[in-house]
Parts: sequence; C-alpha cells; structure tokens
Amino acid sequence: MLGNFLIGLREGLEASLIVSILVAYLVKSGRRHQLPRVWAGVGLAVAVSLGFGALLTFGPRGLTFSAQEAIGGTLSIVAVGLVTWMIFWMAGASRTIATDLRHRVDAAGDNAWSLPLIAALAVGREGLETALFIWAATKAAAAEGGSTTGPLLGALLGLAVAIGLGFALYAGAVRINLGRFFAITGSFLIVVAAGVLAYGVHDLQEAGFLPGLNNLAYDVSAAIPPGSLVGTLLKGVFNFSPAATVLETAVWVAYVAIVGTLFVRTVRRKAPPVPKPVAASAHASA
Repeated sequence: MLGNFLIGLREGLEASLIVSILVAYLVKSGRRHQLPRVWAGVGLAVAVSLGFGALLTFGPRGLTFSAQEAIGGTLSIVAVGLVTWMIFWMAGASRTIATDLRHRVDAAGDNAWSLPLIAALAVGREGLETALFIWAATKAAAAEGGSTTGPLLGALLGLAVAIGLGFALYAGAVRINLGRFFAITGSFLIVVAAGVLAYGVHDLQEAGFLPGLNNLAYDVSAAIPPGSLVGTLLKGVFNFSPAATVLETAVWVAYVAIVGTLFVRTVRRKAPPVPKPVAASAHASA
C-alpha cells in the first residue's frame, strides 16, 4: 500500500504542479479568460486515464490464462519502464519545469487548442502512468491472495494528498524542496518498481514465454506466510514475494543495482550546491 501511495503522491504532485504553474502564470499575466481551456484539458486527461484503467481491469478477462499472464507480464514491464523514466525525468526537471511551461504558454498565445493540449498531455501522461502501475501492483497483490483494496486505497490517498499539496503550493501556503522530495521518493520507488518487474517476469514464465518457472531461488513461505502480518507488510510496501524463481531474483537484483546506481549519480550530478525550497505559487519559479 505504501508503494502505491508514493506512486499516487509522486504522479499526482507532478500533475498538480503542472496545473498550478499553468493557472498561476495565466492569472499573473492577465489571461484568466484562458483558464477554462486548461481545465478542459485536465478533464480530458482524467477521463482518458480512468478509461485506460477500466480497459486494463476488464479487457483481459475473456482471454485464456496464458494470454492474460502474457499481457499482464508485458504491461507490468512497460509500467516499470515508464516509472523508471519518470523517476529520472523528475530528478532533473524539478527545477526547470515552471520555466519550460511558461515558454509553452507564451508560444501558444491565444490558440484555442494549444492550452488544452498542453494540459491534457502533461496531466494525461501522469494519469496513464499511474493507471498502468497501479493496475500491475493490484494484479500482483491479487495473485498472491491479497486484497486489491489496499493498492487502490493507497493510490487514492496519495492522489488526494498530492492535490492538497498542489493547491497549497499555488496558494503559497507551503514550500517544498522539490529536488530533495523527488530524490527521496525516487529512491524508494526503485525498490517498489523492482518488485513489479520481478512479478512481470513471473507472469511471462507462467505464460510459457520465459523459462525457469519451477527453478526457485528461495522459498520462505513457511517462515513468512503471504497472509501473515509481516508478509502483508512486505508485499504492500516492497512487492516482496515469499517464493521467487532464479530469473525473478536475478532481474530484481540487476534492476536495483543498475537503476539505483544511475539514479544516485544523476541526483548527485544535478544537485545544487545549496538546496533551496521551491514553491509553485504565482510568484515562484521551479
């Protein structure tokens, strides 16, 4: 649940920042008449994201078991790829996102379609990534016999907090060091994504696309039953599985080692000498 909360929080905060920056700049530059276009783009993005989530949930149900596992495994890997890209993108873009958006708004001018398109693409990207990753996490929880309510509830709570923070940033009520925030949450999400990636590999093994389904690297189910408190916590936070194949384990270790190392280097290279808080208000720059 915590991992999904962070996904909802991160993706929701990115979307909230984009919307708050667009709204603040339009208000500051005396273009309030263009605000309905921004909200139209946001509404379209939300609708598309919800539709995509419904398609993922109900679309594969009529397929064979192998087909469902193949699709689930492939989409889980795609979700990890998108989240990985998001982690690295925000590590570098958090300090320039406001400037970039302002340039886009100025370039759009009074074009009727430009602002809705900017808002829809920016928010829609976060929504689609969230829907795909939460679907993968929920599917993994269901396969382990766990409740699917936890991942969904965690994501909704994260989105709710993100929306609240976005409004507070716009109003100037809070200030956040975005670089540090995304660095800390990114580090944790690398571990969460590694668990989703390993589960995606397991799905492909069950579908027969990858070998080694019966070649277990470890099985601690007796010591940590999936339904126990510890097992539930480990599954909810890290997508930990009490039994994993050699290929799953190798993929998990390789992902954490490679992506974790690159992320640390990226954060250190882009970190400013003296970190300063950033606010997404009408007078702030990111």
